[in-house]
Amino acid sequence: MTMISERSAPAGAELAGGAAFAPAPASAAFAPAPASAAFTPAAASAARRGAPPPAPGRAPRDGRPRRDLRRAFLRALSVAACVGLWQWASMTRADLGVVTFLNVPAPTDVLGAARELFASPKLWQHLGNSVFRVLAGFAAAGVTGVVLGLLIGRSRLAEDTLLPPLEILRPIPGVAWLPLAILMFPSAELSMIFITTMGALFPILIATIHGVGALDPRLIASSRSLGARPLRLFLEVVLPGALPSIVTGMSIGMGTSWFCLVTAEMIGGQYGIGYFTWESYNLQRYPDIVLGMLLIGLLGMLSSALVLRVGAWLTPWQEPQEKGR
Repeated sequence: MTMISERSAPAGAELAGGAAFAPAPASAAFAPAPASAAFTPAAASAARRGAPPPAPGRAPRDGRPRRDLRRAFLRALSVAACVGLWQWASMTRADLGVVTFLNVPAPTDVLGAARELFASPKLWQHLGNSVFRVLAGFAAAGVTGVVLGLLIGRSRLAEDTLLPPLEILRPIPGVAWLPLAILMFPSAELSMIFITTMGALFPILIATIHGVGALDPRLIASSRSLGARPLRLFLEVVLPGALPSIVTGMSIGMGTSWFCLVTAEMIGGQYGIGYFTWESYNLQRYPDIVLGMLLIGLLGMLSSALVLRVGAWLTPWQEPQEKGR
């Protein structure tokens, strides 16, 4: 095998094929590329679609604002269609055999109940108590679930000793914890926070365990081979790698905290959205029952979306995948 190097080849020496080998001038090697040849994401996406790249000096227009507006309109239309079907079924007292709308209040009745509640000073007391209980339970569940999940995901001993009792407790619904919570805690407030904690704990725990287990073993081995200490390996490799799964589990856990709110506020007290819903059921105020359910659903949706937004800010490397039409 003949080896050719720059040092052995004289200047202007001809290679096979008649091409002269000479180093490029420094001015050409380090000259900046022209603006028209600059690589941009818009040009790459346009090339993939078979469309010509945008002209130099002109902002790319990929139609994203228009597409987002169309999606928002479609989502609003789907909600409006569901409300319209609900209104029709309640007004006509539709009887579908298995499901009947004979005593179900219409959206117009729920709107009247909402006007009364929003005009009452008790609204903010209901909201304040419920938000505090959910946030306190969610914070306790988040810390406990993430710590236990990281331990179980990284340690076989922790998996063998901690996971079996947790798996036994996981299927127990929130309402089944009600008598035991009253016996265990000295105050009704702590009992309610405990039930919301149990509702959010297991989604966060399971998501954290799966996030740690899904890490590439070669990434761990490479970090160790480069001299990473256990604490540094945990903080810079394991935790960031599992963080997207932890965020997903926290979003689900926030929703289940609101799910358990009615059960938690059945214990006692005079304020809270769950208490308002349960009291309306006992007093047979049917529009208020639906109003309480809708408030819990709306607050749960907004808080879960907030958790996902914060998670996206904490994981900028995790890009969402583009969905097909």
